[in-house]
Amino acid sequence: MKPLIRNSCTVLLSIMALVGLLSQSSAKSSLYLDAAASNPKRLGWMEGFPPPPEKLIMQPESDFFSFPKLRWTVCHIRELMPTKQVSRGIGAAVPLRYSIDERIDAVTFTPLGSEKTMTWDESLSENYTDGILILHKDRVVYEKYFGCLDEMGKHAAMSMTKSITGLLAEILLVEGQLDDQAKVSSIIPELKESAFGNATVRQVMDMTTALDYSEDYSDPKADIWIYSQAASPLPKPQDYEGPNGYFEYLQTVKQDGVHGEAFGYRTINTDALGWILSRVTGKDLAHLLSERIWSRMGAEQDGYMTVDAKGTPFAGGGLSAGMRDLGRIGLLMLNGGTINGQRLFPKEVVENIRAGGDKKAFAKAGYKTLTGGSYRSMWWVFHNTHEAFAARGVHGQTIYVDPKAEMVVVRFASFPTAKNAQIDPTSLPAYQAVAEYLMKGDK
Repeated sequence: MKPLIRNSCTVLLSIMALVGLLSQSSAKSSLYLDAAASNPKRLGWMEGFPPPPEKLIMQPESDFFSFPKLRWTVCHIRELMPTKQVSRGIGAAVPLRYSIDERIDAVTFTPLGSEKTMTWDESLSENYTDGILILHKDRVVYEKYFGCLDEMGKHAAMSMTKSITGLLAEILLVEGQLDDQAKVSSIIPELKESAFGNATVRQVMDMTTALDYSEDYSDPKADIWIYSQAASPLPKPQDYEGPNGYFEYLQTVKQDGVHGEAFGYRTINTDALGWILSRVTGKDLAHLLSERIWSRMGAEQDGYMTVDAKGTPFAGGGLSAGMRDLGRIGLLMLNGGTINGQRLFPKEVVENIRAGGDKKAFAKAGYKTLTGGSYRSMWWVFHNTHEAFAARGVHGQTIYVDPKAEMVVVRFASFPTAKNAQIDPTSLPAYQAVAEYLMKGDK
C-alpha cells in the first residue's frame, strides 16, 4: 500500500473505531492501564502551550484511537476530523430536574459469570466510564464525570448514532413519508445494481441484508480497506481511482445470500439508511436531526457529526454530544415521543421499536450476552422482564431505557477494547440492579 493511501486508510480506521470495527481483542488484557492510571489528565495528553511532542495527539498521526490515547480522543473528535453541526437552535435550553440519590453508589450486583458481588461505584472504573447519568421518573438521580469529560464537554456517541438514525427513519415511517416495504432502489436508483437495490427499507433498518462485505483486517484485500479509503475525509492520492465518499462506496457492495434471513451487524447498512433519509427529506442527516429532534427537545448544546470528503455526515457513528442531551433522547424514548410537555413524534414510533425485530434472525449472530434479544430500527431490544432496549456503541457507549423502572441510563466510556461483549457482563446486571433499587424506593 502506498504511503498516501495508507494515511487515508488509517485516518478512516480511527473513524471506524467509532462503530466497532477496529478492535478485534477478545478481552480486556492485564497489559492495559486501569481507569485511574489511563486518565488522560493524569497522562497529560495535549497539555501545555505547546504540548511536548510525546504528549501530542493530532493529525497526520493515525493512532489517536489506540489505547490510552483513545481516552482523550473520544472528547475531541472535531479537533481531528471535519465535522458538521447538529444545531440546538437559538431558543433557551429546558433544564432537567434533579433529585440526586448518593445511595446508588452502594447498590450491589453480581457480574455475569462471577460469584463475587460488585458495587455500582466499583463498576464505573471497571468499565472506564467517562460520564454516567441516571434519570428516574424524568428526574436526574445520578450524574458523574471522569477522564476527559465534564458537564460542558461532548463525547463520541459512536454507534449510538445508528439508533438515532433508525429513530428518524421510524418517525418518517409512522408519518407516512417512508415505506419500510419499499425496495431501496425505488428510492435510491443509484443503488439498483448494488446489494441494497433489491433489499427492503426494513431489511436495511433491521440489518438483515445479505451483503458480500468482509471486515477481516488480516486480509489486505478485504472490503473494509476499500471502504476506509472511500470514506476518508482527507484528499485522495493523485493515482486513486476508487469510490469517493460513503454514497459512492455503497454502490459497489454486492449481495451474498438472501435478504431477511439473518441479522448481520454492518455499519454500511446505516450509511445506506442515511442516504435514504436524505433523499426522502432533501436534508442531510445532521440538519434532519436538528430539525426533527435536537432543536425541539430543549437541548443544552449543539452536537456535531463527522463527515466524508463530500460533506456527508457519518450516519453509522459520527455523532458527538453532551451527556445530558443524550439523556433527553432517552427520555423521548421512555415517554413515547414527549418531552417538556410537548410531543416531538408519535408514540407509535417507540412502540414499533420496543416490539423488537426477528429473534430467530438475530440469534444467528451468536451474541452470548444478548441471548433472546433482537434488533429493530437500529435499536437493541433485550426482551427481558423490564422490556429494556438500548442504543449501544463500542468502547461502552449506552442509552439504556428501562420502561418498567421508568429509568434511563446514559453512559460514555473509553474501554480499552471495542466490543461490548467484554463490558456487558458487568454493565447489564448493574443496570438491572439500579432499576430494582429505584423501583423499591417507589413503593
